[in-house]
Amino acid sequence: MAGGQQPEASPGRYQRRRDEIDDDCADVLGIDVRGPDADPFDIPAKRAPVERLRRWRQAALVLNASRRFRYTLDLKKEEEKEQIRRKIRAHAQVIRAALLFKEAGEKQNGDRELPEILPRGFGIGEEQLTVMTRDHNYSALQEYGGVKGLANLLKTNLEKGIHGDEADLSCRANAFGANRYPRKKGRSFWVFLWEACQDMTLVILIVAAVISLVLGIATEGVKEGWYDGTSIAFAVFLVILVTAVSDYKQSLQFQHLNEEKQNIQVEVIRGGRRIQVSIFDIVVGDVVALKIGDQVPADGVVISSHSLAIDESSMTGESKIVMKDQKTPFLMAGCKVADGYGTMLVTAVGLNTEWGLLMASISEDNNEETPLQVRLNGVATFIGIVGLSVAAMVLVVLFARYFSGHTTNSDGSVQFVKGRTSVKSAIFGSIKILTVAVTIVVVAVPEGLPLAVTLTLAYSMRKMMADKALVRRLSACETMGSATTICSDKTGTLTLNQMTVVLSTVGGVKLQAPANVDNLSPTVVSLLLEGVAQNTSGSVFEAQDGSVEITGSPTEKAILAWGLELRMKFTEERSRSAIIHVSPFNSEKKRAGVAVAVSDSDVHVHWKGAAEIVLALCTSWIGADGSIHEMTPDKVNQLRKFIEDMAEQSLRCIAFAYRNLDLEDVPSEEQRINWQLPDNDLTLIGIAGMKDPCRPEVREAVELCKKAGVKVRMVTGDNLKTARAIALECGILEDSDASAQAIIEGRVFRAYNDTEREDVAEKISVMARSSPNDKLLLVKALKKRGHVVAVTGDGTNDAPALHEADIGLAMGIQGTEVAKESSDIIILDDNFSSVVKVVRWGRSVYANIQKFIQFQLTVNVAALVINVVAAVSSGNVPLNAVQLLWVNLIMDTLGALALATEPPTDQLMRRPPVGRRGCVTFP
Repeated sequence: MAGGQQPEASPGRYQRRRDEIDDDCADVLGIDVRGPDADPFDIPAKRAPVERLRRWRQAALVLNASRRFRYTLDLKKEEEKEQIRRKIRAHAQVIRAALLFKEAGEKQNGDRELPEILPRGFGIGEEQLTVMTRDHNYSALQEYGGVKGLANLLKTNLEKGIHGDEADLSCRANAFGANRYPRKKGRSFWVFLWEACQDMTLVILIVAAVISLVLGIATEGVKEGWYDGTSIAFAVFLVILVTAVSDYKQSLQFQHLNEEKQNIQVEVIRGGRRIQVSIFDIVVGDVVALKIGDQVPADGVVISSHSLAIDESSMTGESKIVMKDQKTPFLMAGCKVADGYGTMLVTAVGLNTEWGLLMASISEDNNEETPLQVRLNGVATFIGIVGLSVAAMVLVVLFARYFSGHTTNSDGSVQFVKGRTSVKSAIFGSIKILTVAVTIVVVAVPEGLPLAVTLTLAYSMRKMMADKALVRRLSACETMGSATTICSDKTGTLTLNQMTVVLSTVGGVKLQAPANVDNLSPTVVSLLLEGVAQNTSGSVFEAQDGSVEITGSPTEKAILAWGLELRMKFTEERSRSAIIHVSPFNSEKKRAGVAVAVSDSDVHVHWKGAAEIVLALCTSWIGADGSIHEMTPDKVNQLRKFIEDMAEQSLRCIAFAYRNLDLEDVPSEEQRINWQLPDNDLTLIGIAGMKDPCRPEVREAVELCKKAGVKVRMVTGDNLKTARAIALECGILEDSDASAQAIIEGRVFRAYNDTEREDVAEKISVMARSSPNDKLLLVKALKKRGHVVAVTGDGTNDAPALHEADIGLAMGIQGTEVAKESSDIIILDDNFSSVVKVVRWGRSVYANIQKFIQFQLTVNVAALVINVVAAVSSGNVPLNAVQLLWVNLIMDTLGALALATEPPTDQLMRRPPVGRRGCVTFP
């Protein structure tokens, strides 16, 4: 389809893609695709079906469910959450219907009243705004004078936003509320203490300690008789205390991580400048800039929109994409931007929104089971069964020896003689035997084994924050340690994401940086600057002191900075023509377009995008004097050579083209929403080459991955030559004459059948000109080959690949909210070296767990064998109840704390990856 018209990204296509992904992953729907005979302790790392989660809980041997399962997903609570969601949705719809009915009645009677008291300085009250937004009441909006009238009532300038100083923000927060909702308080330390006391074995030991204390004092007096009972009680109390303190600290860590996850950054316009603020700092009257992948931060109305499509499934429960414009302007907090861009006026925040009500009703937690946790529950169950059998055998042997008179005291006297030994002494002896048996059970059932995973994961999560990685899903920590391949984006991950135009050609004339347009006619300069200023989602703010601030994506910022070099006055250029329709950029078509009315009858359609793709759509080119020339084969070859030369210098090439259109050919406003901008018969204006340097630390990080047995694959939208140059610079490719299968184009990979794709995927080092769907196909092919795949992504279209990968890594700076929500870990500095640090920490989790298991099994087996052999041979146990409890305290809790919190070593990155089914018990 080199010269044909490619379809635009539409909400329908977005929807189909998502449905296809869901069909491929039956687990997402909670369907257990494995048979009932499958190992219950084997669950997938992501999207485990509810039935599988229930099954492993039923299979686990548990003496204290509240302790064993306290860091796993509460299935009952999850069901309650979904019921609350449904109730709030239904409740909101009922309120909306009732209020509309009431309003219709009031209109009929003509007695509509406004609240008497309005906030000082504003022409509208909080209740009026909330009701209008909640009911999506378009007639009420018109009564207030539409969006412009509403902005006047809220003292907002639709172009420049609010003033944004402290006094203004405080005044608005007091008048209309803050964009926060009350969070449910975390559990107190006393709750954890109480839960630690629920362990059935510890309860039995406390009862045994009390009886032992009473009988000891009764038989041996207060001076001698209190030792055994008090010692057992003290050891039990210490076990409970250490467990509760450890759990409480874990809980505080998870709360902190939750707050980090919810603190989304939003772009707002204040005082004419576009700035990033926390979602919690949004106020009523704010003008918010929305783009594809963003989360709508509050309720509001659309000010301007360009193909703005909203995914409202998080609020309505229906996976339907809704187009938003001046006729359907109401936006709900919590929804996602599926396509396009625009601006909105905030009308309701916090608890005045349905999203706020929903969040206040649902307590967020990090509880989930990780595969390692569940596998260790299986190990704990097996050891526990052996321990229970041994304890039962010891109990039978000790009772048989005691009551048959084969048990003697230290002085050689028989402990039990039939007819002579008092009932009190017999009970006391029996309690001692029972206490030993119960204590063996306490030691034998390793409740601390699954908890050691949580300890090491929580420790790793905290430390990874310092290494610029925010963990969204616990299981990702351990899975990252098994990663065998990393599919990385180029821009911003392997490179610095600091683009600058260093070379360009306009009207057939080469321009070196700094660009000079003196040799170009005013017509060419005017067309180029019009395309640069209007066909952008970025912005230029010119301060009174003459300083300039450019906002937008790195590519947009580089193009706008180049425009300013060419003496562009951004505001003036924007005012010379009016935008009619926009075709936003996305990764599928690799270009963006805009139609602008330049006069009463003329329309210019501007396109910019990947140079060779835009060039293929051009049938003519404009010369330096403004004359139009036919695009001959020789000219095409000359331009392609220019693009290839720039690509070999690692430059990203962007082409600018336009075409004229009569106003009569433009659809009416009602039909314009589905209008596909014409992209045929274009006239080439120019080509710009942008330099984005490699990160200095990337080459070393790639080398470290190679030594660790992790293959790094680069997946980029750039052309083959640019991709090859960057891959060589980063060390992903070692030879510039790499085989055709090592460096491949997305369309070639896409054309293979499934079997061929799996074979080729194994050899790929670089995939150029790839679409998000190509990335998804690569991930699936690698997984089928048995790889544990980590994928980086930042765009909304990367969401399916992030979702499908074993570990999805979203970018914290350039990543959209949709990408972040589909990911498992967010790389806060967008740096590939941080990805490698995550691999290091993942391996550390495995190494620490293996150390703990080896330690626990050694102590377990030693304690059990010693007690069994001694009980059978002599009738006495060398380790009494108090000693066994101390062993348990060191082994289960203190041992876990010590061994599970060891930092990673360099040695870990010299081992091969453990893979999908690595052994947990031994390295």
